[in-house]
Amino acid sequence: MLGIAAAVLFFIAFLINAADISTNDVFASTNVMLIGLMLLALHVAGVGASSRIGGRRR
Repeated sequence: MLGIAAAVLFFIAFLINAADISTNDVFASTNVMLIGLMLLALHVAGVGASSRIGGRRR
C-alpha cells in the first residue's frame, strides 16, 4: 500500500515539475518527491505490511 502511495506522489511530483506549476514551498516538487521516497523506504522496510496475528500457518 505504501508503495502505491509513493508511486502516486512521484507522479504528482513529476507533473508539478514537467508542467512548471508554481506552488507554495510546502507542495514544491522536491518536497513531494522526498515524501514519496520516505513512503518507498517504509514500504521496503516492511512497515504497513499486513500481518495476521493468530492466523493459520502453513
